[in-house]
Amino acid sequence: MNVKCISPIDESIYAQRETLSQTAADAAVGRAKSAQTVWASRPLSERIALVQAGVAAVGAMNDAIVPELAWQMGRPIRYGGEFGGFHERASYMADIATDALADIIVEDSNAFRRVIKRVPHGVVLVVAPWNYPYMTAINTLAPALIAGNSVLLKHSSQTLLVGERIASAFHGVGIPEDVFQNVFLDHATTSSLIAGRAFGFVNFTGSVTGGKAMEAAASGTFTGLGLELGGKDPGYVMEDANLDAAVDTLIDGAMFNSGQCCCGIERIYVHDSLYETFVAKAVTIVNSYKLGNPLEQDTTLGPMAHIRFADEVRAQTAEALADGATAHIDPALFPQDGGAYLMPQILTDVTHDMRVMREESFGPIVGIMPVKDDAEAIRLMNDSDFGLTASLWTRDPQRAEAIADQLDTGTVFMNRADYLDPGLCWTGCKDTGRGGGLSQIGYHNLTRPKSYHLKKV
Repeated sequence: MNVKCISPIDESIYAQRETLSQTAADAAVGRAKSAQTVWASRPLSERIALVQAGVAAVGAMNDAIVPELAWQMGRPIRYGGEFGGFHERASYMADIATDALADIIVEDSNAFRRVIKRVPHGVVLVVAPWNYPYMTAINTLAPALIAGNSVLLKHSSQTLLVGERIASAFHGVGIPEDVFQNVFLDHATTSSLIAGRAFGFVNFTGSVTGGKAMEAAASGTFTGLGLELGGKDPGYVMEDANLDAAVDTLIDGAMFNSGQCCCGIERIYVHDSLYETFVAKAVTIVNSYKLGNPLEQDTTLGPMAHIRFADEVRAQTAEALADGATAHIDPALFPQDGGAYLMPQILTDVTHDMRVMREESFGPIVGIMPVKDDAEAIRLMNDSDFGLTASLWTRDPQRAEAIADQLDTGTVFMNRADYLDPGLCWTGCKDTGRGGGLSQIGYHNLTRPKSYHLKKV
């Protein structure tokens, strides 16, 4: 079976690869298991150094990677790719590894040695998405390898070349080929491997439907799962907020990468006193965007990764307008709209009865609602099946933290949005999934505790 990357630029086949047969996939897992024990026996300092060298080698490829990303998933070249975040996350995890993986010594006396060690799971499967294909992959890849696991990376068909780039870089600096393997797998083979206990841990970033498929495959195996699934992240602008900063950040968080961000802003609640001004400023910002070919330097908004993603946003928009929503962006400003190229949109007069305010859009659209107070904003922010991030805008940190304590979400931001801090656990609740990546907790999920109770004689 072939998997194909259909470029959103012109709908051509940009890349295609043959998937592994079940026999070949089993063999890849077997090699990974054999190589893992040798890899884990190497000093932690060596594993850290090799991963850091591999990350640097990816950076050396960035000039080639940036246009590849534009062809594969549509991000404009003007933004320069993902190496900044890729490097930041890997470097932080390398820096904390010694402490995060340190033994917990309970007793080391003449009578007993009692210690808890963190040991690798064995083989880790990383299933990575197309929207930020390098940064999402490295979230698990770097700490998994540093902790002594071997890794199989299965990337999205929309970003087929990403895993090959990472593999070339990592193998080139000396990480053994069987320790890190980039693999092309169809869904049936992936499910079969998980059901057959091929992996000690599986990390999946993608849709809720995909997460359910992972859970179904792992059912009864007790395989550890990390799942980062959908989001419908809210922003709340309070009456004392820095209005200009709030508008700039929240609208960028809603529209950047054509809205295709896991923690992008998909709904905004603004205090009554600022609402009309906020909307007017937001419209001005969006009207300035240039939708077009992502290979052109002046393009600020590229196509969505696939026509079907754009069509889903069009459907949500049309339904909302039919139900009374108001659109603020004039289609005449975006004549390129069509196919995977989707014009941005701001909607008001929206309600939570509309799909555009409840279901993940994952596109350049945002609904804005006025609220009278914190209680109403909290109720609306929590009125969602998802819980990844929320963004609060106020000059009062105590007020923000008190509100944050009442929100059902994985991360709460104050006066910023759409950012992944590697020092904090990246996690979610409800249909957003379970588990946690990065930070020290990321290492805890990629290892298991092992206790040693040694009586001395």
